Amino acid sequence: MIPESFDLTNCDREPIHILGHIQSHGYLIAIQPDTYSIVHTSENISDLAGIPAARLLGQSIDTLLTATDLPVNSLIELLNVTRRNESWESLNPHRMTVNGKSWNLIMHQHQHLVLLEWEPVGDDRNTLINQQLISQALTEVQSSRTLAELLQNTARRVKTIIGFDRVMVYQFNEDWHGRVVAEEKDEHLESFLGLHYPASDIPRQARELYTINLVRLIADVSSVPSPILSAPGWPADEPLDLTHSVLRAVSPVHIQYLKNMGVQASMSISLLYRGKLWGLISCHNSTPHFSDFTARQAAKFVSQLLSAALEFRKDKEDQTNLLQYQQTGQQLHEQLLISDDVVRALTKLPVTALDVTDATGAALVFNNKVYRLGQTPDEKAIRALTDWMGTATTESFLETNRLPALYPPAEEFRAVGAGLLAIVLSRELNEYLLWFKPEQVQQVTWAGNPDKPVTVEDGGMRRLSPRTSFAAWTEIVRNTSSPWTEAEISVVVKLREDILQIVTRQANEIRLLNQRLQLAYDELDAFSYTVSHDLRTPLSSIRCYAEILLEEYGQDFTPDAQALFQKVIDSTERMRRLIRHILYYSRMGRTELDTQTINMKQVLEGIREEILVTEKDRSLRIEIGDTPPIVADPTMALQLFTNLLSNAAKYTQLAHEGVVRVKGHQTDGEVIYSVEDNGIGFDMKQAGKMFDLFKRLENARNFEGSGVGLAIVKRIINRHQGKIWFHSEPNQGTVFHVSFPITPAD
Repeated sequence: MIPESFDLTNCDREPIHILGHIQSHGYLIAIQPDTYSIVHTSENISDLAGIPAARLLGQSIDTLLTATDLPVNSLIELLNVTRRNESWESLNPHRMTVNGKSWNLIMHQHQHLVLLEWEPVGDDRNTLINQQLISQALTEVQSSRTLAELLQNTARRVKTIIGFDRVMVYQFNEDWHGRVVAEEKDEHLESFLGLHYPASDIPRQARELYTINLVRLIADVSSVPSPILSAPGWPADEPLDLTHSVLRAVSPVHIQYLKNMGVQASMSISLLYRGKLWGLISCHNSTPHFSDFTARQAAKFVSQLLSAALEFRKDKEDQTNLLQYQQTGQQLHEQLLISDDVVRALTKLPVTALDVTDATGAALVFNNKVYRLGQTPDEKAIRALTDWMGTATTESFLETNRLPALYPPAEEFRAVGAGLLAIVLSRELNEYLLWFKPEQVQQVTWAGNPDKPVTVEDGGMRRLSPRTSFAAWTEIVRNTSSPWTEAEISVVVKLREDILQIVTRQANEIRLLNQRLQLAYDELDAFSYTVSHDLRTPLSSIRCYAEILLEEYGQDFTPDAQALFQKVIDSTERMRRLIRHILYYSRMGRTELDTQTINMKQVLEGIREEILVTEKDRSLRIEIGDTPPIVADPTMALQLFTNLLSNAAKYTQLAHEGVVRVKGHQTDGEVIYSVEDNGIGFDMKQAGKMFDLFKRLENARNFEGSGVGLAIVKRIINRHQGKIWFHSEPNQGTVFHVSFPITPAD
């Protein structure tokens, strides 16, 4: 029951991995790995063992094996070997005969328990057929000319392997709504090809499980699931986690959803792109249908071939687009250097700012004038838009493919500007460079009304339930453009640095700044004094006293007390480091530059040696390429490259082998160094936060850091009249570029 005020996303919080039941076509026990005693069992295990499930709880697995004709010693030895080698996947499935019938035993270990699941064995003749089908699928993946052809061939192969009535390839959008992009079905069935499904049909926690457990079978939606019993005394708040189970029962809401569709059996196979859920191969059958483990693995292998092909094709396409945009951005950079006139370089020459993206219009707002290229809103609308951006919480850039949702007046010019990509040149002077994409009116056909119905029961209470109609329901989507790609954002971020470098050389760099700088310097002086005297001294005292207490009286402390004192010492040390970084940042703008020619090979090798010493307990490789000298302040240059290389090393901790590459090259007017890693990467849509003080990106929050290092790097590069830009993709690593003018900074 749900109250008058309710949240349609409540089903997102349903704990589907601990529902406490399994599907009835198989059997399950969970044992403790040290004693092999049974702590959980499905109630229907009595059908296999001939012993009531309750009598098995707390007993050794020998009790179950003895009650059947299972080979006791061989199974125990199999468990021992598998646990020692941690090789569960390699031995699944393990074929065995129980009471004259063949079963597949599937084993895995999760949360300190070993789960054993028995399910029926299919027709052995299908194994050879499936091997042939996999070979054919591999050939088709290599020969498919288009993505649509590749998806359709995959759907056809999977249907042949598992024998379901309908097999669909279902692709997720960014908002997790999805669409059927390929389908193979029996002739008498209506087609679902092209239909859209709302995100609520596959809630968040189900999508998370799809990235962990890649194959999911529901053999009979009408069967009664078997409850899981727990040993006496087992904590009620520790239900058996079935995340990796092949028999995990299904949410009643999803069962009703399938019944409403007329589906009696289903199977889902995950399609991943760079570790993220791209889509599903969704299989439906109008009657109960069981596909055994071997058939499911064959279908899974075909899906993995498709996932690999998707990644290869998408990476190749992204790389081609990025290279094209980068070449255009480089031409703009050269025009900026030659003309030293921002307006002329961006709007008057053969290559313009419009060419660095796939936008249909661009506008430069500079020196209180508006310069328009292509199809854009009128000047009045552009000025109103930039006024709004100046008051909004815009960072260094803004991107959206639904501008009217953020800025309602944009609905008036949605025909040319439903999508916006903008970079901030100067918020104080209201200077921006903007790109526009037109509205793409879409007629979206949903599989039924996407709004989940709420039924009103006696007493006025309302219940959330899956919809009952899947008839085509059409919706017109407006105020939306095609999305901006990571390649477009990456090049625009670089272009902003190129423009600001020119702007900084010109006289407008001192406009509106003199009074503010003087005030800021005074405040920084007061801040530095406060930090150095009022904060560092008591922190040193806290650390000193804690170390004395731990040294003099530590033998009398309990281990917990000793650990707490050590945490106090470690916390004060982290605070001292943070204060040191803040002090360095605050003094950066006033320290006089002592520029000289720096031997970069010597600097980088020293940094590498220090990092490898601190990271000696993991596999890390730091490769140093060409090292042309730079003209810079030695102390600041050391700080800059130490921060960049340390960050790169830190964010590769999750990689099997961390690799950091640093190299430089010299052009006519500058020396450019790149620092590349194979770490966690980040979404370029968060790039506006990169150099903000104390700001950390979402996927970096689990790594130690203060959010100050890159702010220091940015200040150093600005002091040297250089540039810094970057490109990254989630789980694909990051590359930072820094440039130093050959002519020393004044």
